[in-house]
Amino acid sequence: MKDPAAFITANTMIEQAPLVPEIALHLATDITPIWQASETYLEQMGMEPPFWAFAWPGSQLIARFILDNPERVRGRRVLDVACGCGMAAIAAAMAGAASVTANDIDPLALSATVLNAELNAVSITPCLGDLVGIRPDCDLLVIGDVCYNEPMAARIVPWLLECAKDREVWLCDPGRHYAPKMELDVLTKQDVPVTQALESADIRTTTLFSLQHTSGKS
Repeated sequence: MKDPAAFITANTMIEQAPLVPEIALHLATDITPIWQASETYLEQMGMEPPFWAFAWPGSQLIARFILDNPERVRGRRVLDVACGCGMAAIAAAMAGAASVTANDIDPLALSATVLNAELNAVSITPCLGDLVGIRPDCDLLVIGDVCYNEPMAARIVPWLLECAKDREVWLCDPGRHYAPKMELDVLTKQDVPVTQALESADIRTTTLFSLQHTSGKS
């Protein structure tokens, strides 16, 4: 794609997620046109579907918790993994993080994140690629909405637990079947408004977990 920014702005509108009205985002207002547009691009370039065009419940709750508790990120190096639209990363930057890195395997997600950061007058460093298996250089790792199937959860949860041995790790999940079954510390839990087209529901009860104190629990 010659101009990802033009593609994103042409297929989205600037709106706010229901739980986080403080943050403006380029979001799809109707799932079908943006999905079809990206499917065409997917066929041509082998890219991911447009997960970046929606405010997923995990990202909404992470961002809400950060904005309500800025002392949890202020002065810290924050990494938002599988950032999607970058909402959690933007919240961390707004809350005074020392630095914020947004990671995704989809280049369009990072382009959308950069555009969204500009909308909110914050600075975020994009990081393209699969970080699973790599020890990240950060103080706090946040991640949401990744336990949507068994292979993904089986791959990413052990890595998150390993990362949590020497840094703080937050995992946000809207009740997916493949979320971790072990006992985890709950930072916050809330009903999050979602899109019927994506979730087949209007509300998802979503939980933000800390993986920092999982040793010895089962």
